[in-house]
Amino acid sequence: MATVDLIMPKMGESVAEATVIKWLKEEGDTIELDEPVLEIATDKVDSEVPSPVEGVLSKKLFNEDDVVKVGEAIALIETEGGADSPAPAASEPKEANEVAKTVDSAVETASTSAPEKQPVISSGDGNRFYSPLVRSIASEENISQTELDALPGSGKDGRVTKKDILQYVDDKKNGKVSAPAPDAKPAEKTAPAPSQPAASAGGSSCIEIKKPAVSMMPGDEVVEMDRMRKMIAEHMVMSKHVSPHVTSFVEADVTNLVMWRNKVKKEFEQREGEKITFTPIFIEAIVKAIKDFPNINISVNADNQLIKRKHINVGMAAALPSGNLIVPVIHDADQYNLVGLTKKVNDLARRARENKLAPDEIQGGTYTLTNVGTFGNVMGTPIINQPQVAIMAAGAIRKKPAVIETPTGDMIGVRHMMYLSHSYDHRVVDGALGGMFVRRLADYLENFDINREL
Repeated sequence: MATVDLIMPKMGESVAEATVIKWLKEEGDTIELDEPVLEIATDKVDSEVPSPVEGVLSKKLFNEDDVVKVGEAIALIETEGGADSPAPAASEPKEANEVAKTVDSAVETASTSAPEKQPVISSGDGNRFYSPLVRSIASEENISQTELDALPGSGKDGRVTKKDILQYVDDKKNGKVSAPAPDAKPAEKTAPAPSQPAASAGGSSCIEIKKPAVSMMPGDEVVEMDRMRKMIAEHMVMSKHVSPHVTSFVEADVTNLVMWRNKVKKEFEQREGEKITFTPIFIEAIVKAIKDFPNINISVNADNQLIKRKHINVGMAAALPSGNLIVPVIHDADQYNLVGLTKKVNDLARRARENKLAPDEIQGGTYTLTNVGTFGNVMGTPIINQPQVAIMAAGAIRKKPAVIETPTGDMIGVRHMMYLSHSYDHRVVDGALGGMFVRRLADYLENFDINREL
C-alpha cells in the first residue's frame, strides 16, 4: 500500500487559497480515478476536486469551512503501489501564476511610495487567523501587526478577508485612516464592523451606513443566505457605492435579425450541432460598438487613472438553478465569428448551470451583457460589474405596431421591437458617450443583413 497526497489544485491567477465547503467522501470510502472527493470555493467560483488515483480515503486533513493554501495536501489516499508519493495536482482548471504572485497588481503599484517595510507579520493575534494572502498583502503594504490585529474583518468569525485589507490599504493611502496606537486592541472576532462608504468629494468624514432593523411577524421564516448570494450582495452594494450609475435606453427594430434567425436556426443546428440564440448576435454587435467607442472598454483604478483595455472580454450574465447569478467571460470576443460565439456562449452557459466553470472563466471581463428578455422583461437598469464601467441589458423582443418609412410615404406595420438599456459609470462615461454607444449598438442590430450567409 502507498499513501498519496490529495493536493489543493491551482485554480487561476490571483487565487492562493480555497475554502473546503463540503466533503463528498468520508474516511474509509473507496474512490475511483477522477471521482470528486470534495467541493471547494474561492472568491471566484465553486468547484470539485477529483482524485488523481484509485484508492481509499484514509484521512481528511481539513474540515469543512477550513481555508487551504494552493499546493497544500487536503487529504491522504491509500492506494495499491510502492513508496509513498505526492499526487499530481488534481485536475487543474487552468494554469495559474505561482502563489508568490497572488497579490494583485493594483496592490503592488500602491506600495511604490511606501516607507521601509516592517517585515514581521505573524499568523495572527492570539487565536485570530490570517490567510497567507492577507499576510502577504500586509507585508507588501508595510502594515504592522498592530494595524492588522486592529483591522475589523467581514469574513467568517471576524476573519480579515482580501477585500477588507485592500479597502484598508486604499483608505490609508487616501488619508481616511491612520495607523492605530501601539496599544490598540485587536478587533473583536464576532462583531465585524458595518461597511462604510468612502468620504464624499466635498468632505473628509465617512457616513456610516447601518442596515435597518427587521422585526419578525407571525409565520415568518429565517433563511440563511448562501455563500454565493452573500458575495453577489456585497459586490452589488460596492458597485452602487463606487460608481454613479446612469442608464440610457434605446428602442430597436430587430425585425431583420429575427427573420434571419428564424430562417437559419434549423440548418444551423443540423450543421453545427448547436442552437443559435440571440445572445451571440448581441455580443457580436457589442464588440463592433466597442471598437467604434473604445472608451467604453476601460476601468478606473484606485488612483482615478483610466485603464484602457487592449482585449475585448465580454461577460454574459447567466442565471443558475439555485437562483443565483454568475458571469462567465468570453475572452477576446472580437476574435470569434458568429459560429464561434454561438458555441462559446452555449458551452459557458451549460457549464455554468452544471457548476463546472473554471475560475479563469469568470474573471477578466471588460464589458457585460445581461439578457433580461429571457425572463420576459422589456427593459432593466443593470448594476455595473466592477471594475468595468458599463453594462448592457437586452430586453424581450415583442411584436409591436410601428411607423415604417417608405419611398411612397409612412405606413404602420407589425415589427419586432426591443429595448436596450445601457448603464454606465458617470465618473468617466458621460451621457454623450453612453448614449452614442447604445445607439450604435441598436444600429448594428437594426441593419442586420437578412441575406447573411452562415
